[in-house]
Amino acid sequence: MKRLVVKWLLLPLSGLYGLVVDIRNWLFDSHLLKSYRPSVYSISVGNLTVGGTGKTPMIEFLIKRYVFSAVNGMGETATLSRGYGRKTNGFRIATGTDSAETIGDEPLQLYRKFGTQVRVCVGERRVDAILSLLRLHPETKRILLDDAFQHRAVRPHLSILLMDYNRPFYDDYAFPAGRLRERRKGARRADVVVVTKCPMNLWATEQERIARRIRRYTSPGVPIFFAGLSYSSPMTLATHQVATDLNPVVLVSGLANADPLEQYVRQTFGLRSHYRFADHYAYTRADLDVLLADLPAETVLLTTEKDWVKLDALLSPEERSTLPLFYLPVAVQFLAGQETEFTQFLDANALKNR
Repeated sequence: MKRLVVKWLLLPLSGLYGLVVDIRNWLFDSHLLKSYRPSVYSISVGNLTVGGTGKTPMIEFLIKRYVFSAVNGMGETATLSRGYGRKTNGFRIATGTDSAETIGDEPLQLYRKFGTQVRVCVGERRVDAILSLLRLHPETKRILLDDAFQHRAVRPHLSILLMDYNRPFYDDYAFPAGRLRERRKGARRADVVVVTKCPMNLWATEQERIARRIRRYTSPGVPIFFAGLSYSSPMTLATHQVATDLNPVVLVSGLANADPLEQYVRQTFGLRSHYRFADHYAYTRADLDVLLADLPAETVLLTTEKDWVKLDALLSPEERSTLPLFYLPVAVQFLAGQETEFTQFLDANALKNR
């Protein structure tokens, strides 16, 4: 009841915030503020809400789609994000010497997985970053823009809007009464909507009900797809080998919404406890010492890929090889039959924008 009262009290401020964002969007839509269309094919992945909707797994899906396709050549695909949480400024292309402090946790995760196949870049001024990238690497043919839905200075060739199944934007409000970065009608800029973190057995009738509510805010004809998260087998921090029989586990996560992860770990491995940290939390050695000191006997510590790249940097080689530490890979998994339709949509849009 108290939360509901607070929300209603904050609605006038949400209206004011929404109005300011509306004016900004109108200035871009009216071409009074300039937007830059990259000279190479660009895909934006973003959301309307504050917090995680599965943007990094979607970027990974797109990387795999292009890197493992016949149309991709070495160095032709690049990712670009702001590099949230980094302590550096300006444009950077990730190298083997970078850390979460220099490029951010999610770009570092991408670099460790795909750095030999794609260029992972960060830059808070995305137009300048794209121009720098193309000047340094003119062989680049496509750029994947992470968390760029509100970055109106860049006008991508394809805009993918993600919506968390558990937190639909059509039931939410603009900040501060809600979690929206802009009003719901911002969805009109999307070329396609993907509802993420869905149960894999989501009924077709429920999918259609959700799609009808989304279509109230999108442009006519925008396709809507549904996807869940697929967790792979845990991997060891030391050797990145598949691990088995992890019962029970202590879970450590720094996510915007860790509920789906906790539910999966509880059902699959047996959850002893869950240490929840803020999204993009910058772990310290003191944090790690507490986690290890509190780790019960006969249990293991399990974390996410995003948290692994930060915790791993705090470990000594001996600790990495001897302590029971594991991370859990995650990927986008479209509901039955929809991955083929989604990739066909991607191909058709790329062909249209040649």
